[in-house]
Amino acid sequence: MLVLHGLEGSSRSHYAVGLMRQAIARGWRAVTLNFRSCSGELNLLRPFYHSGYTEDLDEVLRMLVVREPGLRLGAVGVSLGGNVLLKWLGEREAGVPTELVGAVAISVPFDLTPCTRALDRGFCRRVYAANFLRTMRAKVRLKADRDPGLHGVVDLALALRARTFAEYDRAVTAPLYGFVDERDYWTRASSRPYLSRIRRPTLLVNALDDPIVPPEALPDPATLPPSVRAEFLPQGGHVGFIEGFWPWRFESWVERRALDFLASLVPPECHAPRGGQASGARPIC
Repeated sequence: MLVLHGLEGSSRSHYAVGLMRQAIARGWRAVTLNFRSCSGELNLLRPFYHSGYTEDLDEVLRMLVVREPGLRLGAVGVSLGGNVLLKWLGEREAGVPTELVGAVAISVPFDLTPCTRALDRGFCRRVYAANFLRTMRAKVRLKADRDPGLHGVVDLALALRARTFAEYDRAVTAPLYGFVDERDYWTRASSRPYLSRIRRPTLLVNALDDPIVPPEALPDPATLPPSVRAEFLPQGGHVGFIEGFWPWRFESWVERRALDFLASLVPPECHAPRGGQASGARPIC
């Protein structure tokens, strides 16, 4: 299983750890793709990553396929990682490697324009945006110190004082990746226009009460191709979907749902025993 984390997340994010634990419990192997600058070490090249940047996913997935012929692979993308995964699936269409049996996308910002507007106002601006932008501004500052040429590409002054994603994307993302402006970036990086072109079995899980992804950002399930299934639930927040007895005992329903969906796409003989991880056993397929 390949996991793609969300904005400013990493392989250490709670949902990435939870998904990989679920995989190990089933006898699967799992890996998380850390987007550029998210592993704890600033990447060396000038570009970071963004909501529609699919080249690194393509390279990593094809590397896995070449390294292990016959591999059965499932992918799970969370939030921004889900947008990247869905956009890549739509871009590649029938060209997706056959080794990828299916995908799950959780709490995806399908349409970045209304999602960014939601992030840039009220509660979301004070909590989510403030937290995300704090680390993003710090990375820009560090990268500018290492790469003086960055000053001629991005609006460093605006980037370092940015308090909204509109300001940050105008200052950094748009000029760094060749978009006209932040609105052009939000339009071209959104995954919703690519959903109709997805050919692999794919599950979409979002909550209607997600503070970051308003209902108008969600695709109409009636317009989705047969390969794509939408489960838009009344509650769950953003990457929430908790079940159990809070705060004493609770689990992530959506992590289990993702693994159940992927497990349904591979034949039974490809599942290792649940005790396999203790003995170092590997899945058959």
